[in-house]
Amino acid sequence: MTALLEAHNLTKVFGGGLLSRRRNVALDNISLVISGDRPSIISIAGESGSGKTTLARLLLGISQPTSGQVLYRGKDLKRLSREEWKAFRREVQAIFQDPFEAFNPFYKVDNVLNTPIVKFRLARSRSERRELVGKVLDMVGLRPEETLGRYPHQLSGGQRQRVMVARALLLNPKILLADEPVSMVDASLRATILGTLLKLSREMGISLVYVTHDLTTAYQVAETILVLYQGSVVEVGDVEKVIRNSQHPYTRLLVGSIPLPNPKLKWGTEAIETERTGGRSGVGGGCKYAGRCPLVMPACHEQLPPLYRTDSRRATACFLYKESPAVEGVELMSSLSQGEQASHKNG
Repeated sequence: MTALLEAHNLTKVFGGGLLSRRRNVALDNISLVISGDRPSIISIAGESGSGKTTLARLLLGISQPTSGQVLYRGKDLKRLSREEWKAFRREVQAIFQDPFEAFNPFYKVDNVLNTPIVKFRLARSRSERRELVGKVLDMVGLRPEETLGRYPHQLSGGQRQRVMVARALLLNPKILLADEPVSMVDASLRATILGTLLKLSREMGISLVYVTHDLTTAYQVAETILVLYQGSVVEVGDVEKVIRNSQHPYTRLLVGSIPLPNPKLKWGTEAIETERTGGRSGVGGGCKYAGRCPLVMPACHEQLPPLYRTDSRRATACFLYKESPAVEGVELMSSLSQGEQASHKNG
């Protein structure tokens, strides 16, 4: 079956033109596959500047890749007809980090909900529109009588974010792309919003692409995780394997930086030791993490390591695993997607 959404070897380079010859490789050869057979949850994780949001914008068709392609139902986004593009916009919805930016402060929140209903002709009458709005607000845990008729500044950050989730649900999407959806809400509301997204994924068959710098929430919600560093995938696979038994030194650093509720454990020791190694990152096309890696070897400065398939559900871009077979990103993500389907059927 044709995948619902695919990213094939995406690369995005900024700069390098007449005004600025300096080139910034924001994404380097990234692949992703979201099957249309069943809902899946993929997390894209990494620190600030790793390329997470750039990847999200490419998947949404907001930006164009320098090379590579994004396919919707097997067809390049660049070649979609007007009707196909409209279907893509309906089936692939986004939830952004700051919900306040999505609202016009001069309009009541009703406007952000009514606009997609009118544009996509989802209701035939005003009463049917009110019923539809009330239904999606109830699905995200909001009471229509306490939400509608108010301006964005009169709602809390958590309420605004849930309104944006409700807006996406109006279109009955197949994929929700959530870019740091809980980073700007109170900690007490994060579990509520993430719980809502998980419930919607299960009950409505919606796949979720969860972009985050927080490995804790990525572990809680995702099935598959891609860990990015300076635009490259350093480790990818089953979230249980990647988080609980990290292989790449950078992933280990991220996991080791998670504070634990134990006062006897020292937090941050690994990060300090790693930073002390010094050096330059990725000089001459080498590994981008070489300058920070405590396990660096000569080969790391000479070439960028490919993804090595260390087991059936995981691959790591590190020469520590050069005895394992190299694998292409598209091939790996396709097999991971198929593995999820098999696991789901067996379960």
